[in-house]
Amino acid sequence: MNEPRSAVRKKLFIKTYGCQMNVYDSDRMADMLAHHGYERTEDPAAADLVLLNTCHIREKAAEKVYSELGRLRRLREERRRRGGEMLLAVAGCVAQAEGGLMTERAPFVDIVVGPQAYHRLPELLARRARGRGGVIDTSFPQESKFDELPRPDRPSAVSAFLTVQEGCDKFCTFCVVPYTRGAETSRPVAEVLAEARDLVARGAREITLLGQNVNAYHGEGPDGREWGLGRLIRSLAEIPGLSRIRYTTSYPSDMDPDLIAAHGEVPQLMPFLHLPVQSGSDRVLRAMNRRHSIDDYRRIVGALREARPDIALSSDFIVGFPGEREEDFAATLALVEEIGFAQAFSFKYSPRPGTPGAAMPGQVRDAVKAERLARLQALLTEQMRRFNEAQRDRQLPVLFERPGRHAGQLVGRTPYMQSVHVEAPELRIGDLALVHVTGVHAHSLAGRLVTRSN
Repeated sequence: MNEPRSAVRKKLFIKTYGCQMNVYDSDRMADMLAHHGYERTEDPAAADLVLLNTCHIREKAAEKVYSELGRLRRLREERRRRGGEMLLAVAGCVAQAEGGLMTERAPFVDIVVGPQAYHRLPELLARRARGRGGVIDTSFPQESKFDELPRPDRPSAVSAFLTVQEGCDKFCTFCVVPYTRGAETSRPVAEVLAEARDLVARGAREITLLGQNVNAYHGEGPDGREWGLGRLIRSLAEIPGLSRIRYTTSYPSDMDPDLIAAHGEVPQLMPFLHLPVQSGSDRVLRAMNRRHSIDDYRRIVGALREARPDIALSSDFIVGFPGEREEDFAATLALVEEIGFAQAFSFKYSPRPGTPGAAMPGQVRDAVKAERLARLQALLTEQMRRFNEAQRDRQLPVLFERPGRHAGQLVGRTPYMQSVHVEAPELRIGDLALVHVTGVHAHSLAGRLVTRSN
C-alpha cells in the first residue's frame, strides 16, 4: 500500500519502550506515516504528532506512560500558545491493555491503538481530524498489518530487525503478552524472504528475526506446507550479502531438532542464543505454567552444544515468584552455575493486573526478592566477566555498525553480541573484518584489525 507522499511535511516524534519488536514496529509506523506526510524528528516540542509505542512487561508500565503524557500535554499547550498543534497517540501493549480507560484518565490523548492495529494509523488520524475526542482501535483485525504496510525506501541499518512471528499461546502466569499481542501467528515464508531481500538490498548485513516466541514460527511455505524456523533460516542463508542471522526470543519447548541442527549447519546463524529459563526450580516452573522442566532445559542446551560447541547462551530469570522458597532460589543459582551464561536478564517478580500470578498466594516480600536478586546478579555478572575475559587474544569476526568516539575508530559486534572498539580508518560501516581482541572492559572489548573478511 504505497501512497504518494504529501508535499507538505509534518514532524513525527516516536518514543519507543521495551523490546526489539517495539523498535521494529516503531520503524514500520514511521515508514507508513512517511507516505502520509510525516518525517521523523528527535525533538518532541517540534512534532505535529507524538507517538508513544509502549510496553507492558515491566512494573508500573502504564503509570510511566501517563507520567510521560502529562509532560507532553504541557509541551502541547506551549505549542498551542505559539499557534501550532500537536496530536498525541499511544500505541503498543499499554494501549491494548488500557483501552478506553486511557481516554478517561487522559482525555487529551487523541489516538489509542493496539499493536495489531497500528497499520490503521492513517485512518485513525483521518477520523480524529473529522471529529472530536479520542479515537481508539485495540482490535485484532482479520487482515494482516504486514500486508497493509508500505515497503521502506530509506537505507537499512547494518543490523536490522525483521518480525516473523507475533503473539503467544503459552499463558505463563506472570505474563500479559497473550492478552496484549493475541494468539501466535506467523508470517508467510514468501513475505519474510521478500522483506529480508529488501533489507539486504538497502544495506543490512545482519538480520535478527523477532517474535514473542520466535521459534514457534510456523509460516506457510511456497509449497503450501508449514515451515519451521530452522527451514526458514536455511532459506534466508541463501540470500547473497546476508552475512549474519540471529533470532529472539525463544521458548525452550519450541527448540525442535531441525532448528537445533541449523545451529551446526548454517554458518550465517550466529553462535549466540537467548533461551529464557526463568527459574531453576521445577516447582516454580509449574507455578509459572512454563511448559518445560529443568531436565528439558538441560537436554536442549546439551543438544545445542553438541550441534555447535562454541555456542554461548543468554537467558531470563524471575526472582521471587509467588511461593518461591529459599531452596527454589538455591536451585536457580545451581542451574546458573551448571549451565554458564554469557549474558542474562534478571528481575524481581512484579504482579501484572489480570494475570494469574497476581492473585496467587505466597507473594514474596520485596526485601527478600531484592536480596535474592542481588545474589543472582552477582553470579551472572561474574559469569559474563569470565566469558568476556575468555575472548582476550582470540581472533573474532566483527561486523562494524557505527563510528567510535575517536577519528578512525569503528564499533562493531562479535558473533556473541559483544561491542568491540577498533582503530580501522581503512574500513567502513558495514564491513566485516577479523579482529584480534586486545582488551576487555566492563561493557565492551578492544581489538586490533587483523584482516578484512569481505
